[in-house]
Amino acid sequence: MDMIRFEHPEWAILFLLIPLFFLVFILAGYFRRRALKRFARKEVFPYLSPLFSTNRRRVKFVLLMVVFALLTLAAMNPQTGSRMEEATLEGVDIVVALDVSRSMMAEDMSPNRLERAKLAVNRLLDQPGNNRFGLVVFAGTAHTRIPLTTDVRAAKMLLRPINTESAAVQGTAIEAAIDRALASFPEEDSAGKAIILVSDGESHDDNPAEAARRAKSQGVTIHTVGVGSREGAPVPAYTGGVQRGYLRDEEGNTVISRYDEEMLRQIADITGGVFRHGGETGMGLGEILESIRQMETETYETFIFTEYESRYHFFVVLAFCLLLIELLLSEKKNQWLRTLPWLNHQTQPENNRQK
Repeated sequence: MDMIRFEHPEWAILFLLIPLFFLVFILAGYFRRRALKRFARKEVFPYLSPLFSTNRRRVKFVLLMVVFALLTLAAMNPQTGSRMEEATLEGVDIVVALDVSRSMMAEDMSPNRLERAKLAVNRLLDQPGNNRFGLVVFAGTAHTRIPLTTDVRAAKMLLRPINTESAAVQGTAIEAAIDRALASFPEEDSAGKAIILVSDGESHDDNPAEAARRAKSQGVTIHTVGVGSREGAPVPAYTGGVQRGYLRDEEGNTVISRYDEEMLRQIADITGGVFRHGGETGMGLGEILESIRQMETETYETFIFTEYESRYHFFVVLAFCLLLIELLLSEKKNQWLRTLPWLNHQTQPENNRQK
């Protein structure tokens, strides 16, 4: 079943004029009849203009209203595009592992680390090519937010609402994030697989280096983007969406979060990937993307929607045909019909009475 959308739905406001036109038409008829009453009685009206047809006048008006509605629909430009086609594409499978732990709310990067990281992912999605993208979010645990897809628009929609509540357990389990990203790739042995880890690098109670070695054994390259500053910053504490100070440890001291550059560099080095700091020009993605472009691409098949096709011309053609009919349709009665015997038979008694 075809999906229908309107390219310019704002033009639908013109439909509100149709009831107004009908009101003007009715009032015009009322004032016309009122003006005729000044010259003759109502019974004499048919003799004053014997060739005038009220019904034809109404039909012509309705045709004009239909033409107006059709032209309004044409201005809205209905489009269809649900037809799917199977396409063979070549590209690289890229899974982004995004840190959504509370430490990512630190404001040593504007506006905070997490928003800066999401901006980096958005820029990554804007890159041209036939690459497939996936997204894993992690804190104390990791889960797949977006499976591998070529639908960049849908990926951006799912990325937008991500926040620190997107992970049920707090912490920074980088090893779990890498393992989850590895599980996102197709099971068959294929080339062109990369993970981009975006985090402040503060890992707790796991072994990211071991996970990086597992990735290397599977032919997966891990690139890392560090967000945060070496000096660190306090982590805001929120209650009901309102900041209520900063996180404190068991002794009541303000928790200072510092990004672990050494850890992120080590993960990238193990797999032959690139490490960059998110504060660099272009979020540090330039060299990472160049490295990905040089990777061996993978051929895969996917179903894609065809481009939406405009259908406004059907409404324009139909409106033109109805407008032509309206112009050819006279408000006068058809003289040929008046010569028919059955019509004369109906009018005969009236003629006799006049005699």
